[in-house]
Amino acid sequence: MSKTVRCTVENRQRVRRAARALQETAPTAVVETMPPVRSEHDAWTLDAVLRETDGVPPEVLRELALTGLTLQPTPTQAEHQYLVATA
Repeated sequence: MSKTVRCTVENRQRVRRAARALQETAPTAVVETMPPVRSEHDAWTLDAVLRETDGVPPEVLRELALTGLTLQPTPTQAEHQYLVATA
């Protein structure tokens, strides 16, 4: 297995692990994962919509840090916080 393929598999696993953790620990409305070919960031990407929050809660930041994902800047939309993180 080449290094590129191994990194891709590891990044996919990290993004999916973070998505599961967010669904269990945060008030999420939607959590999706996207492969690099579908992501505007050209990386494995986690998209989430957090309900009824002002900013990104500490427990969400903790999960992203534990899985080694990078939080991307996104605007707040109405009463929801839109979140994008990449591996």
